[in-house]
Amino acid sequence: MRKTIGLTLIAVLAASWTLAGCSGQSAETDNATKGNTSAVSNHTLTILTNRVDLIENGRMRKYAEPFEQKHPGLKVEFQGFSNYTADIMAHLSTQNMGDVLLLPANMLAQDFPRYFEPLPDEMFDSIRFADYKAYDGVRYGIASGASTVGVVYNKKAFAKAGIETPPVTLAEFYEACKKLKQKGITPVYLNYGAQWPLKIWGEEFVSYMTGDPEYLNKMANSDKPWDMSNPWGQSMKIVKTLIDRGYTEQGLFNNQWELSKKKIADGEAAMSINGNWVIKQVIEAGASSDDIGFFPFPYDDETNRYAPLVPDWFVGVSKFSTNKELAKEWVDYFVKQSGYVEDEGYLPVRINEQSSVSPQQEQFLSYKPTFVENVPPSDQILQIAEKAKVTLWSGEYIQEWIASRNLQQTFEQYNARWQEARKQIIK
Repeated sequence: MRKTIGLTLIAVLAASWTLAGCSGQSAETDNATKGNTSAVSNHTLTILTNRVDLIENGRMRKYAEPFEQKHPGLKVEFQGFSNYTADIMAHLSTQNMGDVLLLPANMLAQDFPRYFEPLPDEMFDSIRFADYKAYDGVRYGIASGASTVGVVYNKKAFAKAGIETPPVTLAEFYEACKKLKQKGITPVYLNYGAQWPLKIWGEEFVSYMTGDPEYLNKMANSDKPWDMSNPWGQSMKIVKTLIDRGYTEQGLFNNQWELSKKKIADGEAAMSINGNWVIKQVIEAGASSDDIGFFPFPYDDETNRYAPLVPDWFVGVSKFSTNKELAKEWVDYFVKQSGYVEDEGYLPVRINEQSSVSPQQEQFLSYKPTFVENVPPSDQILQIAEKAKVTLWSGEYIQEWIASRNLQQTFEQYNARWQEARKQIIK
């Protein structure tokens, strides 16, 4: 059954979407830091994360300090990975996983018990996506936030190019890109060189623009899931059109993730197609909140629009940690009390949590999209993908597809690998 969410429900969710401040870090955090403290003997708690930016700007240290105050003698240390999905696999193979880490998006559920410690049921009271990272009734990861995907844009760049309102069809989107380019403004930052943002054009688009959250899982039933005439081809046509017409950043092969946010903040670039959490990062890169907007991506020329409701990374405790109870306490604190969810502009994972509404959220909802709630990938789809050497949610294969001169031929090569993998997995 499709799991789509109407505007009324998502408005309740979005009522807690905020871009600035630490509204979630109030009485609950005070209780955590002013209540009973428990001394630990010069322990170090090692946290592996994809948020290199928050380590570098000191935000992670801010989150750690109240927790350290509650546990005298404890030192929280962070290790950042710029391409987490790819980088973390080497650490798993050596069991060098620290104490707390993000669960790899493409890990089989049956492998969770090999690497992760079960989390207590009470941690998941009134939590969305509670069973997303569960196996055999046991939960191993809790979502660190929720988000939707759309177009983050600079309003001044649009105005300079004579664009009065955001595009609502694909044809209007291309026309807006044309006007921006004519004014010397980079229309869209793909972040091809960073690789991981390209997953937007793969698993994420096909999972919601069809209106069917089970679209990916249904690929396990097909020998030929990739074709120019289906949603995969539709998505790739869009991104290749943007490149072919010169609507994307120069120097595609360079990792320009941090630079892209500054360019959009300054109005030298206009748009980034990504999660709502990017809004906060663009504002922190120097933009005024009043100059940044957010609208659903117009992936076709229809007027009805789907948008995703997806969990962000899931946090878990290493099976090989020597501080498991303390690590579980950190996970609960980080998601519910640290202020991370609110500070970074995520939708809350705590059901019915209330806080202020951002103007960007209000603008996005004004388009009345139908929200499609993400579902976890089945082990079957992950096993087939692994056997076919397709690294889902990494952006890696999307890079290859974008560079392909004959995409249908490339699709056929991938289909052949997929078909062979299905024969080995499905017996």
